[in-house]
Amino acid sequence: MDTHDKIDGLTEEAVTGAHAMDLATQEKYDANFLRHWSNEDTGRAYCLIEAPTAEAVNQVHKEAHGLVADDIVQVSEGR
Repeated sequence: MDTHDKIDGLTEEAVTGAHAMDLATQEKYDANFLRHWSNEDTGRAYCLIEAPTAEAVNQVHKEAHGLVADDIVQVSEGR
């Protein structure tokens, strides 16, 4: 899961558009961008991704739209 902090002018439309660009780029890096969330008041966005490495996640973001994550945390699904 990654976090993008304090994105100036963040809107739900902009996050949805960036997510669509990630989806178009993800296969090249063996990643699967599953979901995204955002908060316009704080300017934060969050992405849930399956990927081989944190670097793969940032490569997708970098190539797709240039907004790399401020933080990437590896998480496991609870059972």
